[in-house]
Amino acid sequence: MRVEGLAIALRPRSQGEACDLGAALVRAHAASIWRCFTPLLLAVTLLALCAVDTYGWAPMIILFWLKPWLDRSLLFVLSRAVFGESTRWADLWRARRLVLGGQWWRTLLWRRFSPWRAYTQPIDQLEALRGSTRRKRARLLLNDNRGAASALQTAFAHAEAVLTYGLVSLLWWFAPENRSGDIWDWFFHPTAHAAGQLGMDITLTLAYAAVVLFLEPFYVAAGFAMYLNRRVALEAWDIEQEFRGAFA
Repeated sequence: MRVEGLAIALRPRSQGEACDLGAALVRAHAASIWRCFTPLLLAVTLLALCAVDTYGWAPMIILFWLKPWLDRSLLFVLSRAVFGESTRWADLWRARRLVLGGQWWRTLLWRRFSPWRAYTQPIDQLEALRGSTRRKRARLLLNDNRGAASALQTAFAHAEAVLTYGLVSLLWWFAPENRSGDIWDWFFHPTAHAAGQLGMDITLTLAYAAVVLFLEPFYVAAGFAMYLNRRVALEAWDIEQEFRGAFA
């Protein structure tokens, strides 16, 4: 990574502060992030909904399982954002083989449930390390940071669940007063109502997709910022950045 080209100020931070840096990065480059992530997530959601009539639970499982693959597009945008570069869908499309291709088995099987997936993802995607080299690198980055990386995963998993069911509950909150009971019954006995089980499955899938669209960029950015913060501690990037600025 070209330290001299970074558009963010590096300094040693706690991992909590690093997460705040990730959130600030998302806010500063929101246009680039969502114009690249939204079409990709929309396409995956529509394809997942094709299975809703056969297996009502399948669309949400598909979305959940493919999130690490979707995260690659976000990390691509964020890795350009730290250099002050904006990203358009055309940029992502040109780099689709590099960003979205390869490592399918690793991404969707044994690394799918990694408790520090967002934190170690840059090792695979940006450093392109494999095998024993990758394992050594991951151990080095995770040293004394496993707890923080796991806490990040846990916090966002809970936030995702709360926001999904909170979004669905808006149907009950905004229903006419004399119909709120029907909505409540539909939640727990969907087959007994006109909207039916299919309507409930589609509603849950769309609510989950909306939450992923909103929340996932912050999750990936927080993990990426924690990764950068660890690189600062290991390689003194902040000092190098100061020297380059002083003698530029």
